[in-house]
Amino acid sequence: RACNPPVGNLATGRTPVTATTCGQNSTELYCFYPDQNLLHHTSHGCGQPRCTKCNANQPDNSHLPADMTDDFFANPISWWQSAQGVHREEIRLDFETEFYLTHVIAVFKSPRPAAMVLERSQDYGQTWRPYKYFSVNCTATFGLQDDLIEEGSMCTSRYSDAVPCTRGEVIYRALSPANKIEDPYSPEAQGLLKLTNLRLLLLKRQECPCQGSGLVEKPQRFAHYGIYDLIVRGSCFCNGHAEECELVNRTGVVENMVHGKCVCRHNTAGDHCEKCAPLYNDQPWKPGDGKTGAPNECRKCRCHNHAESCHFDLSVWLASGKRSGGVCDNCKHNTEGHRCQRCKPGYYRDRGKPMSSAEVCKPCACQPMGSANATFSSSWRCHPRTGFCYCKPGVAGPNCDRCLVGYWGFGENGCRPCDCARDCDQHTGRCFNSEPFFNIPIGGRVPDLVQTPTNESEEEWKWNDHEQGFSALRHPEKCVCKEKVLGSVADFCQMKYAYVIKARILSAHDKGTHAEVVVKVKKVLKSGKVKIARSNRSIYPESWTNRGCTCPILNPGTDYLIAGQEDSRTGKLLVNMNSLVKPWKAHLGKQVSDILRTGCK
Repeated sequence: RACNPPVGNLATGRTPVTATTCGQNSTELYCFYPDQNLLHHTSHGCGQPRCTKCNANQPDNSHLPADMTDDFFANPISWWQSAQGVHREEIRLDFETEFYLTHVIAVFKSPRPAAMVLERSQDYGQTWRPYKYFSVNCTATFGLQDDLIEEGSMCTSRYSDAVPCTRGEVIYRALSPANKIEDPYSPEAQGLLKLTNLRLLLLKRQECPCQGSGLVEKPQRFAHYGIYDLIVRGSCFCNGHAEECELVNRTGVVENMVHGKCVCRHNTAGDHCEKCAPLYNDQPWKPGDGKTGAPNECRKCRCHNHAESCHFDLSVWLASGKRSGGVCDNCKHNTEGHRCQRCKPGYYRDRGKPMSSAEVCKPCACQPMGSANATFSSSWRCHPRTGFCYCKPGVAGPNCDRCLVGYWGFGENGCRPCDCARDCDQHTGRCFNSEPFFNIPIGGRVPDLVQTPTNESEEEWKWNDHEQGFSALRHPEKCVCKEKVLGSVADFCQMKYAYVIKARILSAHDKGTHAEVVVKVKKVLKSGKVKIARSNRSIYPESWTNRGCTCPILNPGTDYLIAGQEDSRTGKLLVNMNSLVKPWKAHLGKQVSDILRTGCK
């Protein structure tokens, strides 16, 4: 529920500042009529005046500003008194922080002023706004209507009569029938009730109209203001999130003093609970609702125990549909992200530990020589979920510490492909059998065919113009592969492709009579009579011997969209110059899927 701190006297323990004080520079003589004569005066008038001296430096003869705010039960006859002869006097009470005001009571020893203003500041005295004007004649003095005539007016004559000549009260209530406030923490309520300073401007003195008192010998000795008590009722300002308050940057404790620093609840923080606690900024801060009683607690950010604070981000809040806007600060334990939910570059998630564990992120254990620097996220040394390292060409293993099958010569540049059908010695490259094996980089590295074992006559394997086989990588001017483009839906459907797959090129072999490319099938978009599983299988380029070039281009380690024909008799998937071979892109895959689903009927 919304909380309310107790109301007390804000003036207790705080000393007002006044423009003057009697006997400030030297001893002054002043005169007054005894209280009992004034409170119970009869037709005999005010009685005999009494005169005495005032000196601010003599404790027994001083009447200092602090006497207005002392305990009026313990010191009922202590008062503050102004210097003689002043008409305009200022009494200011400065607070060390913001408070909420409920009402003000001033008990005068002298007759109450004929004109006076009660003001407050909400910015530590830089600007002031009036709470109430007090005057014997509101219209003549301030140009305002009297609230006795017009309810809700800013001026009143209710507390400006000279009688009683002593212990007359001036009262101001912040919450009155004219100031109806349903929610005490709303902006409207704060504009009215919140203050950092309170000021009384005493503008016009008036004498006590004692009857039959005769002429006073020295009237100036009666010309002063005097106040017994200044009572400022209010509470510390906590936005509905605290029920008690403590000391703010002050030493010394005065009994019954109202302190200004809230002891916050509802996961809030600050002197006035005006913000959420460091780790509770998942939704916007709100004051408690004084009308409905809703506490409007601050909600904890989901930082998985890896952060000590978070901040509210409006864009994150809006993007989540106003469900969560917390962004964790300075994630620890090698985590990162809005919720410290992933491991930093160079670390990976230990699935055996809960996300809140301080040891959930383990450092990558990549072999420096075998792991690649240029990955799709250059700062990731290993996969953040599996811990598998990103390897250089031909390198294998979770830590990139050995050569792939079919590769040898582990070193700074990775591993080189074996010139064998299958595997070779990883240190020397010597083949374990006689079948040649090739890895085709962009267009291929075709072997010198004179040395290639073959079951066919040499005549069938001769090149045009007596050329040997060329690699498109080494001799691009001799190998130009005209790629098939994805044209219109009609063009694609007209090709009547038997299969459409997403596949990663693993390696390529020259079998002497034909080429064989080993791929890993990752997705099957269409298949014909030849069954295709998501596993490693071979595809067969038909253009292997076209000027010694391997077309279309198939680059090992790359994912492709491949659409081609099949040989149902032998169960082979074929690739030729009419096949569609494109590096895999998600949008391309979706486009082809849509065509296959709706376009080709």
